[in-house]
Amino acid sequence: MDQPAAEAYILGKLRHGLPSKRTYHSFAHTLDVYRTTVEIAVAEGIEGEHLDLLRTAALYHDSGFLIQDLEHEKGSCVLAQEALPRFGYSQQQIDAVCEMVMATRVPQQPHNTLSRILCDADLDYLGRPDFFRIGSTLFTELKHYGVISTEREWNQLQVHFLQNHEYFTARNKRLREPQKQVHLARVLELLEA
Repeated sequence: MDQPAAEAYILGKLRHGLPSKRTYHSFAHTLDVYRTTVEIAVAEGIEGEHLDLLRTAALYHDSGFLIQDLEHEKGSCVLAQEALPRFGYSQQQIDAVCEMVMATRVPQQPHNTLSRILCDADLDYLGRPDFFRIGSTLFTELKHYGVISTEREWNQLQVHFLQNHEYFTARNKRLREPQKQVHLARVLELLEA
C-alpha cells in the first residue's frame, strides 16, 4: 500500500475540487482532522498499518462533498473504492477505511478503536479554544445551503448538538470534554440574551 501517494492524490482533488461555499467542510477542515487524527492515534498507541489506514480515512472522510451534497460519507466511500486500489490498498484495507468514514456520520457510531479516533478528530474543535471561530464557518455554510437562516436557529442547533455529542477516546474525554461544556454554557447564555 502506497499511503503517501494515496494522500497526495486525494489532497490534490480536495484542494481544487471542493466548492468554495463549503466554508466548514473545506480543505482546511480536512487538514485539521488529519493532524488531530495523528495526535490522537499517537496518544492511543496506534502505529504501523493501522495508523496509515487512519490517516487515509481522515483525508477521505469528507471527500464525498466532491461528488454529492447529501450522504457525503457514502460518496467518500465511493471515491475510496475507486481510487485506493490504484495505490495498492487491498479490499480489506479499503473496507476498514470506509468503516471509519461511515462512523463519522452524525450521530457518530464508531464500533472500533480506529473509528473512535477518527470521530473524535472530526469533532475535536468542539472542545478547543477555536470553537467559535470554526463554528462561524459552519454557520456560514449551513446558511448558504438553506439548513438554517438565523443566528438564533444556529445557536439552538449548537445547543442540541453539544448536548448530544460524546467523545470516545480517553484523550478527548480528558482534554476536550471540559472545554466543550464551557462552550455549551456560553451558547446557552447567548440564547437567553
